[in-house]
Amino acid sequence: MAIDFGQSAIDLGIVITDSDAALGFYRDLLGFDHEGDIPMPVGGGGTMHRLRCGETLVKLVKFDHVPEARPAGGGIPGATGYRYFTIHADNLEDVMADCEAAGVKIVVPASEIRPGVTIGMVQDPDGNTVEFVRYS
Repeated sequence: MAIDFGQSAIDLGIVITDSDAALGFYRDLLGFDHEGDIPMPVGGGGTMHRLRCGETLVKLVKFDHVPEARPAGGGIPGATGYRYFTIHADNLEDVMADCEAAGVKIVVPASEIRPGVTIGMVQDPDGNTVEFVRYS
């Protein structure tokens, strides 16, 4: 059976430790549109900050009690499972420069990885890897 897609994008949930830091990164620095906040319906309470990146809904979840477990280190090859997500950015160099100026950890500086494909990677405030890609 194949999925009968109800929308052309996925929703992505990211559990965060600090709402101000995460909103500062995703909303203020990267420019995601903040649709609003709702109470988190599972996990013992908290807040879900709902942001749009194009058609994708990014749900930043701040629980009232921060989980002890953290993402495995080592970047993309450091563990199995979800390790990063990619945002298509026509202004990749500007985004990377803004991230660097804001003190965001640069994982991979803007680099052409093959003809016509440039990537850059950073870490969000919780250490999650965010990749930017531009196809020319």
